[in-house]
Amino acid sequence: MKVMVLLISLIFLFMFLTGCDSDTGCSSCNDETCPNKASSQGASGGKFTGAKGEVKILTLDPGHFHAALVQKFMYDQVDPTVHVYAPAGADVEDHLKRIEGFNTRDENPTQWNEVVYTGEDYLEKMIAEKKGNVVVISGNNLKKADYIKACVEAGFNVLADKPMCIDADGYQTLLEAFDIAKKKGVLIYDIMTERSEITSVLQRELVHMPEVFGEQLTGTPGEPAIVNESVHHFFKFVAGSALKRPGWFFDTTQQGEGIVDVTNHLVDLISWGLLPDQAVSYDKDIKLVAAKRWPTVMSKEEYCVVTHLDDFPDYLKGNLDDQGNLLCYANGQINYTIKGINACAKVLWNYKAPEGAKDTHYAIFKGSKADIVIEQGADQDYRPELYVEAKAPDAAWEAALKKAVDDMAKEWSGIALEKQGERWWITVPDKYRVGHEAHFGEVTERFMKYLVDGKLPDWEVPNMKTRYALTTESLKLAKESN
Repeated sequence: MKVMVLLISLIFLFMFLTGCDSDTGCSSCNDETCPNKASSQGASGGKFTGAKGEVKILTLDPGHFHAALVQKFMYDQVDPTVHVYAPAGADVEDHLKRIEGFNTRDENPTQWNEVVYTGEDYLEKMIAEKKGNVVVISGNNLKKADYIKACVEAGFNVLADKPMCIDADGYQTLLEAFDIAKKKGVLIYDIMTERSEITSVLQRELVHMPEVFGEQLTGTPGEPAIVNESVHHFFKFVAGSALKRPGWFFDTTQQGEGIVDVTNHLVDLISWGLLPDQAVSYDKDIKLVAAKRWPTVMSKEEYCVVTHLDDFPDYLKGNLDDQGNLLCYANGQINYTIKGINACAKVLWNYKAPEGAKDTHYAIFKGSKADIVIEQGADQDYRPELYVEAKAPDAAWEAALKKAVDDMAKEWSGIALEKQGERWWITVPDKYRVGHEAHFGEVTERFMKYLVDGKLPDWEVPNMKTRYALTTESLKLAKESN
């Protein structure tokens, strides 16, 4: 008994001298092996298990509405208390208003408890306090790569909105962050919501059915065999309200040009659709052919409406034309080959959609037997629809298409085939059309599964590196070509 008492006394003495608190964790302990150290992994022995509330979210400097969309719904695995660290100002205030809107809505309200710290040392405070294990980052893109690196160095997992970097310097920082994350045993994952869109999912399925699609054509730079294009609008409605954008959103040195921003989704859909679950190397598999950029012209009045500001900030004054309009380089196009296939990713930003119009998406994979096409225009009531356009249809091919759709319907019940003029329309039930905002929840759930697995799929990190290499190199080429 005396030996036991002596042993316990020595343990408490050690904890006192090293600053280790058995109840709160070793916030000041530098020994990574200490069993009481506040873990940036899971709540149980440093490993995520899928247990209720074990994911503890930290929201870092939320400046984009996507940060709030991660919390549009509750998750059993996520603790309802979320710690927010940010500089004081409109960005964090707007974020909290969005969360409050989710908490107070009539249908399926959330129950988030936001604990907020604002101050110039917000990043250092978050790292020192270690109140969570997953950092959500969606805001000023110029800071994002540095944020990600600092977070993984501190042992946090990171769920980041795209783009994770917007220039060559940021790309090098991101590469360093991936190396650190591997050594620390934490994950970095960017939010590729478009993989959750049902028409994109079904398009990928059909592209890999040779009896319907045939072989992937190679195309040419002038007539690419794969095209992914999207049109967006600065003024839009999100969650039922007119979207207020930060003033810096229109400064491409902070937000990033269109060619390094939305094109991440488009480039991702091309490789994800063409080479599912395969790693793609920038040096071996990608050849950048051409890139260009051009501005969206915005008046002072338009800028003030969407930002709620009274004038252009000083940092934008150098981007005004002779008439006092803002030149925002939000538009871009990348032509490249992926394993010899000519592809094109193109993003367009208008100020505001025409009456009744919305954002649009167009995607095509060209095969030897048929093209698989997504359209989202006026004819589709601005809802993405999937079509199959045959090159030389005969009875055997039509039978193969019908069988393919019947087979897919075993997983996605209710999808059907309908002839529409010279092409076939894959009809999709409304139950699968959850919308862009809900896709953030689906990506978050995937990420939580990867946390339990302890790793991302083997191809994810190589493809993130390749994607950001392509977009940042494209920006460099586009600027040189202007």
